[in-house]
Amino acid sequence: MENFVFFNCTKIIFGRGTEEQVGTETKAWADKVLLHYGGGHIVRTGLKAKVEESLKKAGVSYVELGGAQPNPRVSLVREGIKIIREQGIKFILAVGGGSVIDSAKAMALGALYDGDVWDFYMGKVEPTQALPLGVVLTIPAAGSEASTGSVITNEDGWLKRSCDHVILRPKFAIMNPELTYTLPPYQTACGVADMMAHIMERYFTNVREVDLTDQLCEAALRSIIKYAPRALEEPENYDVRANIMWAGTIAHNDLLGTGRIGDWASHMIEHELSGIYDLAHGAGLAVIFPAWMKYVYKHDVQRFVQFAARVWGVDPDYHDPEKTALEGIRRLEEFFKRIGLPTRLSEAGITDDRLEEMAAKCTDNGKRTVGSFVKLTKADVLAIYRLAV
Repeated sequence: MENFVFFNCTKIIFGRGTEEQVGTETKAWADKVLLHYGGGHIVRTGLKAKVEESLKKAGVSYVELGGAQPNPRVSLVREGIKIIREQGIKFILAVGGGSVIDSAKAMALGALYDGDVWDFYMGKVEPTQALPLGVVLTIPAAGSEASTGSVITNEDGWLKRSCDHVILRPKFAIMNPELTYTLPPYQTACGVADMMAHIMERYFTNVREVDLTDQLCEAALRSIIKYAPRALEEPENYDVRANIMWAGTIAHNDLLGTGRIGDWASHMIEHELSGIYDLAHGAGLAVIFPAWMKYVYKHDVQRFVQFAARVWGVDPDYHDPEKTALEGIRRLEEFFKRIGLPTRLSEAGITDDRLEEMAAKCTDNGKRTVGSFVKLTKADVLAIYRLAV
């Protein structure tokens, strides 16, 4: 097990009606905030009105900025930074899913930086300060409500890149599973794939003697596998939605990665898909992760056997461990199909004419490798894209 420091400062406020506490929680940080959200969903469901009422009751004024979209754009982030500076805002309230939260995190960074916020996402400068932010979560998926990460897309070149730093953890996250009842089935399924990928990125590690977190990862995966189909069949079952929502947070708040070195190649490979094609991130991961597994499983067959046996209940074939490993990968693919996700690029409507371009972007034209479990070159990444066709 590796040395680690685990510190998560995000206050989680979980349960029915908790969105009514947003005013009180926000007031502890500021009297004036930027209220950031996506489209009309929070208006149609009445959530926006509830949030506004709670803020007004607490004596918190706000400036609105809507328009966040899946694979959030840096152009909107820059617009938000301009508003924050002009209005003297000291706190950001994000109401929505991972795209809204990631966008808010980028604004929090850029508002206190003299240069262009994209510098953080290209690794040109290390974050040192950020405005505080809070979250009312509506989509369990990205885990951004308690994570250190933010992912933004730059329309100039359609590059999707991440920035990760502890100062980006939200100060509070309000999580009411009832707010997820109206999510479309496809969006629910994409969220499930995203949170499963966050766990698997940590699970496939070269670090030995990490059985405690192995079993925590496996338990979280089994729970998601149990409840995801029920969430599609019973969208207003509170306990089902609650388990899914909490799993999404646990998957990416870093607890499951303690003492381990994660991989993250699948995320980096997928970012090129959603950056160029605007594919839902979870759908892209449902395509890429099984392909990555098929390409790298021989690096540590026993870990894939463990994954197959402990997560999917595959009876190990001691005479043919590769057969067991491949069966675990097959069951993962079947699960993604069962909940309505693509497992091939062609099923997502993506042709093979830009695979070379994506492999080049992913590896900075071959100047770097991606991943830790197996360090992947440009040729490796291209092979994985081709496996996914």
